[in-house]
Amino acid sequence: MPVLVRDGTREWRRRTSAEQWLRFLGALGLTGLLVAAVSAISAQTTWAFILDAGLQLQDLALRMFPPDGAYSVSLFRPLLDTLHIATLGTALGVLIALPLAFASARPTTPSRRYVRPIAILLLVTSRSVNSIIWALMLVVLLGPGMLAGVLAVAFRSVGFVGKLIYEAIEEAPTLPVTAMETTGAGRAQALAFGLLPQIMPTMAGVSIYRWEINIREATILGLVGAGGIGMALQASIDALRWSRVSVILFAILGTVVFAELVSARIRRGLG
Repeated sequence: MPVLVRDGTREWRRRTSAEQWLRFLGALGLTGLLVAAVSAISAQTTWAFILDAGLQLQDLALRMFPPDGAYSVSLFRPLLDTLHIATLGTALGVLIALPLAFASARPTTPSRRYVRPIAILLLVTSRSVNSIIWALMLVVLLGPGMLAGVLAVAFRSVGFVGKLIYEAIEEAPTLPVTAMETTGAGRAQALAFGLLPQIMPTMAGVSIYRWEINIREATILGLVGAGGIGMALQASIDALRWSRVSVILFAILGTVVFAELVSARIRRGLG
């Protein structure tokens, strides 16, 4: 801790004068960046639209109500497709994430120099690309439909699930694996019976949580042609059928709430 001598009196200070000036200049620089960012955004904003947003919202609400209740019957199949996309995508994502997680974790990777960096790069790539971007690319490659949606959800899930599982592997005690290998068990046997039971609760909880997230994401993938209720939403918006749009939004809300309740119930059971 720095000491300042003033009139023969020693004063203790938390920081030196250089450190105080450095913090002041840093705060000043961050303030300048914030002001510059606000100015840039303000210059590219049409404030007339912002000021008119309340009236536009009121007009849109009047068009959406009352909802077209008869249209809700035809939403059963798109909602079911959305659940299928989320469930199959999550399952496929977990299957792909598991070997990548074992390849990324230090205690289980076959090679820390070659295999681990590649596995981590794949997990980071999966997390870096949003599911809607995956869906856009896959729709171009495979055509519109549920297959593109399933693969988009799966590719997005790989990074999320793989990262959490490989962190659980690295945090798990290695003593059971070492003890089993000492008694003559093979590497695969030691991992299957010494490590896997320790990470199974984490793996199950992460998978259920990701399934809940994927249901929310699957509802919008149809906006780019990747199947599900999003396609019905886009069709209704294009046709200016706002009474149907309100029905679809309520259906999406109900589906998301149902998924969260199921997910919470399952996680409580696992805990």
